Amino acid sequence: NISRHSRPYIIAEIGVNHDGCLKRAEDLLRQTAAVGADAVKFQIFDAGMLLSSHASLTQGQRDGGEQSALDMLQRLALSFAELRHLIEIAHGLNLHAVASVFSEQLVKQASEQPWDAFKVASPDIVNEPLLEALMRTGRPLFLSTGAATMQEVNAARQQLGCYPFALMHCVSAYPTPDEHANLGGISFLSTGNDQAVGYSDHTTSVDTGAMAVIAGASVLEKHVTFNRKANGPDHAMSLEPANLANYVSLAHRAYEMIGERVKEPQPVEREVRTLTRQSLTSTRFLSQGTVIEAGDLTLKRPGHGLPPSALKQTIGRQLAVDLEADVPIQLSDLI
Repeated sequence: NISRHSRPYIIAEIGVNHDGCLKRAEDLLRQTAAVGADAVKFQIFDAGMLLSSHASLTQGQRDGGEQSALDMLQRLALSFAELRHLIEIAHGLNLHAVASVFSEQLVKQASEQPWDAFKVASPDIVNEPLLEALMRTGRPLFLSTGAATMQEVNAARQQLGCYPFALMHCVSAYPTPDEHANLGGISFLSTGNDQAVGYSDHTTSVDTGAMAVIAGASVLEKHVTFNRKANGPDHAMSLEPANLANYVSLAHRAYEMIGERVKEPQPVEREVRTLTRQSLTSTRFLSQGTVIEAGDLTLKRPGHGLPPSALKQTIGRQLAVDLEADVPIQLSDLI
């Protein structure tokens, strides 16, 4: 259960950072469980099904040494049998298992596995057939919004309707420079509805998740890798497990510091509130029946007596008791 203001639900995105190696995926999964994440995420794709002959690499992928988009994805894919094995390990470690499914044709086979939720990658926010197929699974969805216009976001929202999903703010740049993170988009997506909103984080920092939580994110997704310097499309924008632990810790701390989202005196303020506020205080001895004049009053600490806002209403009233000098005046002292 993820609500708009719940403790941040943190998804560690292994994605393809296993480099197509099942053993490496297992190791990353176990390290992820140790840092306090709530879920681990993988990707389900068939390179030939996903890419046409005109598909090309991004600049970042070319910079990482890739030569062919098809060759890259074929090298990074895991089989359904391998993915089922990883789901079992995740569940044994009390982690939810989440998967991004990139082709409508793969949804049925994916739904036959015990994935806890599915992710819609940013490019597929406009993929209506894929959204329809994922809705038929009955699993909760995380819907990423990278590179999408608000018109496209709202169209996907309308298509999903009351289906259980969280909307993920995202910037589709790998990695995302700080000046383009646009964390204000989180609160913008939250405006006017009670839907859970999250942040799919492609920055390289450990504190961005905490900032996103302050901005209103109740879901965080962050890539994890065994080595940020490894060759591959996502390693450079990912965090190694030790830094992911810091990321999780900072996000949880940010959530604790938000508090109840209301402006009310906190329990730790009670003593200071009373001792440092000022009260109406007598300037001299005043006998019972005295009609109080302005010169009979001053304002002094502590705040045990009538507040400064009662000054005008107190002038002209009679005392019901004798009052010593330099004493906070109580409402019960007045007639």
